[in-house]
Amino acid sequence: MAIVLTAVLQLAACASRPTDAVLQPESAAGGERQITLLTATDRTKDGQGFASGRAQSMAFEKFSISIPPTHQPSKIEWAKGKPNAKRDFVVTKRTTLERPAFLALAGTPGTDGSVGLFVHGYNYSYQEGLFRLAQIAADAKTGATPVLFSWPSEATVTGYVADRDAALFARDDLVAVITEMSRQPKVKKFVLFGHSMGGFLIMEALRQLKLEGRGEVLDKLVVILAAPDIDADVFRKQLTVIGPLKTPLTLFVSKDDKALRISSFLGGERQRAGRLDVDDPVVEDAAARYGIKVIDITSVKADDRLGHDRYANLAAIGPQLVSIEQRDGVSSRQTGAFVFDAAASVISSPFRLAGRVIAGQ
Repeated sequence: MAIVLTAVLQLAACASRPTDAVLQPESAAGGERQITLLTATDRTKDGQGFASGRAQSMAFEKFSISIPPTHQPSKIEWAKGKPNAKRDFVVTKRTTLERPAFLALAGTPGTDGSVGLFVHGYNYSYQEGLFRLAQIAADAKTGATPVLFSWPSEATVTGYVADRDAALFARDDLVAVITEMSRQPKVKKFVLFGHSMGGFLIMEALRQLKLEGRGEVLDKLVVILAAPDIDADVFRKQLTVIGPLKTPLTLFVSKDDKALRISSFLGGERQRAGRLDVDDPVVEDAAARYGIKVIDITSVKADDRLGHDRYANLAAIGPQLVSIEQRDGVSSRQTGAFVFDAAASVISSPFRLAGRVIAGQ
């Protein structure tokens, strides 16, 4: 209980958050490079941005964001005053899109035929989701245009229950975006990446796609969930309905995620999927049975005080993870429980991988 209360106080004491002023285009002079992003949202329009209201129709935009030459991996260099591309992430261009134009752009894959969609988590504003995706794209250096799906989070610490309802409100809209993007002629692979409560929304969307018989959509998906805020029993039920995906679902977990500890407390001390223990034989068995890959990233540096934002480092260390998998013969289609750590040792086990991580150094 004391741990939970301390973590809540830490959340409440967070520094001031960016307003919608950061969405207004500024000069790109001094920036190192430009990132193009697309957004789809069912938030209501409010001033220069979007609020937590739940819109009955979706809005689509295209952004160009300048990345400063001083950018550090996993960081978002927010402007402290007037945005300056020499030191800050800066929006340099913003365009409203109609749905057909959005789909045409979103369905333009990278060289490997893939497109990507990011679904943010609880307590996120529209601009925070946008800039987080810009950071991920900048660090990953992907070829395809990244897309943000921004559902109507309250963007407040006290909005947890409202956010859970808002995620369910957004489910049909996310299903529509996934379906329409996947049907674009050139798309061969669709990377669907969700963080925290965004993972819950993704799992609900996958469940709906399965129940609607959209196998052709599910077969294109590469699903990655980072610190998913999902009741572990609910997660197993969702997996039972969805069944094994053509490319096994990847679940990034960490044992010391204090934000998920809070969520567990609010949910009656129920285990969260993002805090599963890969050393538990039950978890190993479930990973193999449901056809998923559970990877413990507890050793990866977290930039927040709650250990909930480790996923922000994954873009920068992604090539290392791939090289370790290739070095140790772990196929992208292999399922089971794995550990991604900083020890540089490989444990020989059909369900265990230990790799080296240099993130944050």
